[in-house]
Amino acid sequence: MFEHIDAYPGDPILSLNEDFAKDSRDDKVNLSIGIYYDNEGRIPVMRAVREAEAQLLAEPAAKPYLPMAGFAQYRDAVQSLVFGDDSTARAEGRIATVQTLGGSGALKVGADFIKRYFPDSQVWVSDPTWDNHRFIFERAGFTVGTYPYYDESTGGLRFDAMLSAIRDLPARSVVLLHACCHNPTGVDLNDAQWVRLIEAIKARGLLPFIDMAYQGFGAGLNADAFAIRELVRQNVPAFVANSFSKNFSLYGERCGALSVICESADSAARVLGQLTGAVRANYSNPPTHGAKIVARVLTTPALRQAWEDELASMCTRIARMRGEIHARLRGNVPDAMLARYLEQRGMFTYTGLSAAQVDRLRERHGVYLIRSGRMCVAALNDRNVEAAASSIGEVLATEIV
Repeated sequence: MFEHIDAYPGDPILSLNEDFAKDSRDDKVNLSIGIYYDNEGRIPVMRAVREAEAQLLAEPAAKPYLPMAGFAQYRDAVQSLVFGDDSTARAEGRIATVQTLGGSGALKVGADFIKRYFPDSQVWVSDPTWDNHRFIFERAGFTVGTYPYYDESTGGLRFDAMLSAIRDLPARSVVLLHACCHNPTGVDLNDAQWVRLIEAIKARGLLPFIDMAYQGFGAGLNADAFAIRELVRQNVPAFVANSFSKNFSLYGERCGALSVICESADSAARVLGQLTGAVRANYSNPPTHGAKIVARVLTTPALRQAWEDELASMCTRIARMRGEIHARLRGNVPDAMLARYLEQRGMFTYTGLSAAQVDRLRERHGVYLIRSGRMCVAALNDRNVEAAASSIGEVLATEIV
């Protein structure tokens, strides 16, 4: 019956993480998977999350299924955080939001919805992008193309080429964009570039799909949502996927949401109904526990402030680690490669290392990066940054010789 089924090659990031777990070297360093670790190399339990969870556990109650759209208080809190309390679209009821299984679940529900109602559209992603973007949309039946984004020679953004490509796309094409802290490159658009890009998207009649997995890890909670709020300002219909895996350190709870900016409250009601249909066809109902933690934190002033303060300190620690590895690599890394450690932002940096160099880094030194050269800066700490920097320097020096 199943002899014709080929073997699944595995996810390159998750498979690499499994290889790291099997590595017996004591001095190994995992800079591959996109998880924030504290300075002790641990996944933190945020203080506000711990307190909110303790409150919930002290209030024992039945655990019925949530509605297909999710926990109402959570969905409202998502809209407030993502779009802002002063959002005109929110006040007018033009945003349809459903709770999802993390950011990936939001992408999947959105992909299924779009395939049903825009079946002839193609999806366009940045070159490069997170591998799962292509995988999710291709599995939903889309042809996926790329638009120019990353400049390998400078470690920056090819904005003019990107803008030109977007202006040439067929109407109703779906354009997937990273709101902030671009994965895998760490290269973001500035506000002025976002304004120009959204103007082009509006003029061309395209459908933007914004993925915001790292709100608060870039320039701040509000600044990181600039693109989304600019879409509202320019009255552009759009899809927005967001996740609380990173900024709440709730990876395994799978807390995410999908929001759709609509032209009217009436269309938002219809979109919401069909989004719940897509949820029903996938997993029927979202989970309760993580959503209640997030809602409790975001709607309790003292917990909200504690969360924002700790998130800001996490962001500050990432920036400090960027400075630390930059300082240790100086003199061993060409200037063009060195600057990106400070200029790129968020959890990731595209180091400029080749796949062969990444392989040697792993095999000789036990330092694990994605073969694209992506480094998770958030996994650096005071104990491993020197080893990581010296290993990279040695690999580069060997390559030069």
